[in-house]
Parts: sequence; C-alpha cells; structure tokens
Amino acid sequence: MNVPYESNTTDRQLGRISLRATLAICAALVLAGVATLVLIFNTEPDVQRESAVRETAMLVEVTGVEAGTFRPVIEAMGTVRAAREVVIRPRISGEVIELASELVPGGEVGQGDVLLRLDDADYRIALEQRQSELQQALASLEIEHGRQQIAENDYRQLNKDLQPENRALVLREPQLKSAEAAVRAARAAVQRAELDLERTTVRAPFHAQVLTRDVNLGSQVTSGSSLARLVGVDTYWVETTIPLDRLRWLTFSEDTASGSPVAVRHRTAWPEGEERQGYLYRLVGELEGETRMARVLVAVDDPLGRSAATELPGLIIGSFVECRIHGRPIEDVVRVPRDLVRKGDTVWVMRDGQLAIQPVEIVFQDATFAYVRDGLRADDQVITTSLATVKEGIPLRLKS
Repeated sequence: MNVPYESNTTDRQLGRISLRATLAICAALVLAGVATLVLIFNTEPDVQRESAVRETAMLVEVTGVEAGTFRPVIEAMGTVRAAREVVIRPRISGEVIELASELVPGGEVGQGDVLLRLDDADYRIALEQRQSELQQALASLEIEHGRQQIAENDYRQLNKDLQPENRALVLREPQLKSAEAAVRAARAAVQRAELDLERTTVRAPFHAQVLTRDVNLGSQVTSGSSLARLVGVDTYWVETTIPLDRLRWLTFSEDTASGSPVAVRHRTAWPEGEERQGYLYRLVGELEGETRMARVLVAVDDPLGRSAATELPGLIIGSFVECRIHGRPIEDVVRVPRDLVRKGDTVWVMRDGQLAIQPVEIVFQDATFAYVRDGLRADDQVITTSLATVKEGIPLRLKS
C-alpha cells in the first residue's frame, strides 16, 4: 500500500520542476526581446525634419497680375418696377359703348390712342343748351349796350353835373356789368359742356402697356371708377440695394449726364448670354428696412425691346433680376483674383524661388477681383496653390 503513494509524490515533484523550467525559459525570452529593442532605439540615427523641409522645395502654380486702371463691378439683385404707372378713371359718368382692340391685358397703346368711348348723347344735349344760354347772354349784352348809349345821349342833353354814383346809375353801368358777367358765365358753361363731351372719349396718356382692364361693353361707370391699369413702356426701373460703403464708387444720372452703366440679366427667363443695358438713375433717400442698405434705381430704356434694331429680351414687371453695376474707374492699381487674397489682407508671392507673404493695401473688392494700391508689383507671380506649410522664405518650384 506504501509503493503507490511514493509514486504519486514523485510525479508531482517532476511536474513542479517542468513548470519552473518553462517559466524560466519565457522570462529569458522576454528579457532578450527587451534588450534587443533597447539596442535598436539607442543605435537608430536621428531624423532631421527641418533640414528636410528646407532642402525639398514645394511644387506650386502661379498666375500673373494686371496693373492699370479698372472699373470694378458691383453685383446686386433687384426687382423690376414700372417707371410710370396709372389707373385710368373717367371724370364723368356714362355707359361704355366702344372699346379699343388693344385694351386687353398685354396690349400696347400709343400716346393719345382711344381706349374707350362713353355714350355722349346727354353731353351733346347739354352742350347745345349751354350754347343757347350763351347766345341769350350775348343778345342781352347787345341790348344793354344800346340802352346805355341812349342813357348817355339823354345825360348829355341834360347838361348837368351829377355825383359819380348817380352818374353811374344814370348811365346804366351796373346793368352793363351784370350783362357782361352773364356772358362770361355762359361761356364758362359752354366750355364745361365741351370738356364733358370731350371726356366721353378716354385716351392713353402715354405710350403704355395694358396690365388690367376693369370694364366691358355696356358697363355703367361713374366718375372715379377704375377702367384699366397702364404702365409706361419707354422706361422701366430696377429697384436694388447697395452696401453704403460702395456708394462712393457709383455715379447717378442726377449728378452727371448719365449714370454708371448697368448690365441687367434675367437668368431664369433669358437665354445664356442675353442681357439688357441700363444706367444708375437715382439714389432713393431711404435705407432698406431689414438690411440697412441703400436703395437705388436702375433705369432701362425701351424695356420691351420694341424699338431696337436687333431683337432684345423684354423685362417683366415684378421679376427678380441680376444687376452688374460698373463703378467709377480706379486708377494705378494692381488687380488680383479675390480668392487669392489670404488672411490678414496678404498675398502669397513667389520671388526668387521662395515664398513671400506680402501684405497689401486693398482699395476695393468686388465679387471677382481685389484692387491693390500698394504691396504688389506688375511682374509679381501670385501663388494659386494651397500650401500645407506657410512660412516666409520656404523654397518653391513651379509645376511643369
């Protein structure tokens, strides 16, 4: 019974010895690996990053600049308005008995064209009555002249001196003044009747386009009723807003013979490249409510393109259009694309194969260009490439 017990004890002792050997081998391997890593890190050469940057020139693309006198372009959006608009209303009452064929929405009428006629029968009768009354007044005046002549002859035969007031009565001067006043009143009544008769024909006050018509044949209208709405087609306005700091670069027609030229474009309605030419007309004396920008009017002559030798696109009242306003010339400046102006009003320039971060004095910026007064030369090469490392004097080379 004792032999098996001794055998088990021996096996356990052998197991412990095997485990210790395994752990010792693992520890030795770990120590060897650590020693190897330490040796590698201690013998690795240092990397000179700064010298690598200095020795490797960055590839860049450049563009030239333009020097001279330029007209900046200010872009704005505006709404087309009618320069002249009127609601036609009659000054008398009556029945519409005739309508012009062009008195329809979209129709075009010339100045003085007949728009409609009202029934004039009553006004003709009234004119005849007033003319008869005038004839009666004229006859009464002639009779009174005869009576005054008789009274004057009688007074001379009396050969007496009377007081001025008595003399006027004897010579029938009050009666004469009354007859003359009656004639003037009758003539005024005739003129009024003639005007009323003339007003039965309603004419266009100017060259216009019809926007709405509010009556038809047989309509009964009274003084002040709306007949039609017309807008003048000689000139339209485009009302737009401009930042206040840009007004000094603009010229209005109220200041000179003609204002700053403006190119008007209706992108959604006109073919690509089509535009109309206008000019700055007036500065409205009120700021726009929400944006606090200046309100200006752009005038476009012949807005429907009727009188042009070549076909031009027509403006539509109420449409939203683009305006490119050409400002006053800026002299002795360098023009550079606006997106090449970097933070802090600087420009990256390649000079002698190196990067120069050049501060500039910008006179004006529009949507496309910046106009530089000082800081750039006409022969400068402006860098268009975005650089990962920006440092004065780093080497550059052009992309082939």
